[in-house]
Amino acid sequence: MTGTPKPNATEPKRATSLRRRLLTAMMGPLVIPALVLGLIGWVLISDVVRRTNDRVLGGALGAIAETVQVERGEVTLDLPPAAFGMLENGERDNVYYRIAVGDRMLTGYADLPAPDVAALSPDAPRFRFARYRGQPIRIAEIRRDLPRIAAPVVVQVAETLDNRRALERGLMTALLIGEFVLVGIVLLLIRPALGWSLRPLAELRTVIEARDTRAAPDLSPLHTGPLPTELQPLSRSFDRLLARLDYATTGMRRFTADASHQMRTPLSVLKVQIALARRGSDKALRDEALHEIEEATDRLERLLTQLLALARADEAGKQPPFERIDLREVSQAVISRRIRQAIDADVELRLDCEGEGPFVIDGHRTLVFEMLSNLVDNAIRYNRRGGTATIGLEVRARGVVLVVGDDGPGIPALSREHALSRFARLQGEQGPAGSGLGLAIVKAVVERLGAAIELSDAAPGLRVTIVFPLA
Repeated sequence: MTGTPKPNATEPKRATSLRRRLLTAMMGPLVIPALVLGLIGWVLISDVVRRTNDRVLGGALGAIAETVQVERGEVTLDLPPAAFGMLENGERDNVYYRIAVGDRMLTGYADLPAPDVAALSPDAPRFRFARYRGQPIRIAEIRRDLPRIAAPVVVQVAETLDNRRALERGLMTALLIGEFVLVGIVLLLIRPALGWSLRPLAELRTVIEARDTRAAPDLSPLHTGPLPTELQPLSRSFDRLLARLDYATTGMRRFTADASHQMRTPLSVLKVQIALARRGSDKALRDEALHEIEEATDRLERLLTQLLALARADEAGKQPPFERIDLREVSQAVISRRIRQAIDADVELRLDCEGEGPFVIDGHRTLVFEMLSNLVDNAIRYNRRGGTATIGLEVRARGVVLVVGDDGPGIPALSREHALSRFARLQGEQGPAGSGLGLAIVKAVVERLGAAIELSDAAPGLRVTIVFPLA
């Protein structure tokens, strides 16, 4: 049974273009004030139309009320045609009137909604809406107290609302047309304005895409010319990323070249000694060849181990979270590993802890172990017979201090910076066998953990001091 395939939940959503986002963000603040302006305009238009028509309706009411007189004790009036002429309009609204003395109808439309006479103020017109003959109307009414007439005289004039509504619709239509025209003009102008505003971003993209057409990767900083303030942080961040990538790529190439050079020597020894062992018939010669093979294998194994340790110390990307590490426990573990090497080299291996501690830092235990193991290995390897290799721990105000010292020849002050680089062999082939990676591993771990390293003279020997931030 087949059906419509379901969308993949892991499929990334299609992102909205930056131009559309900017257009939406700019049109929103424009449309909302337009709607508010339309609402305010509708309220104002309704009030102006009501006041204007009420003024005309009140004028007609006043003209009729002025004709109400008292003659021989009776109420008389003379309806002026001009009063009703004032109310004529293009919509031909119906006009109604009613004049009453108390409850007695004098003239007009008897069924016109009568007011509450007590609520009317003398000689002060009042306006109200009502319904008459199925239509909404606007009534203007006034109360007059005439001499020698006990009952008040009430004059009412009313008209239908067709003209008022037609005038409101016309004004609102003009307002809305004006707003739509304004929004349309803004839309026509905002698109080229957005294109002009986004042109530096397009130029930046062009510069970046131009790097893809070159055979060799170009990791030099971008040359885009002057950029807007908003794009300058992006350009600087991209340049920093290129610099880091260039540094990593250059380091990898140098690392690969140096590693291949360092591995070539033990492999060549292995090949030569294996060939001698195969051809030789003398047992002593074969034993010597096997001994050389064993030493070359150990050297190659140590080189590979240090290369892996250096790779772990240099690896980029998201780091795992730090953990609490007790340097006293790590030092004891390193001594347990290196004690056999120290005995064979006739070197005393000692741990000195000043104070009770705790000697706790934040970091990666594996890296700290490899770092300290390389320092102790160097302290044993480059020491004199009968010498001492010491691991010292101390807590100070600036952090936890780790000191590894030996009684060897040390490192001249001018060569200490170079000693921290990779594959640095200060004593050449005459010194103890090594790969020149020990202090490079230490430096890489120190930088990754945010610590500080210093090489100094132990008189005699070398003292390596590392200061870790307090946990």
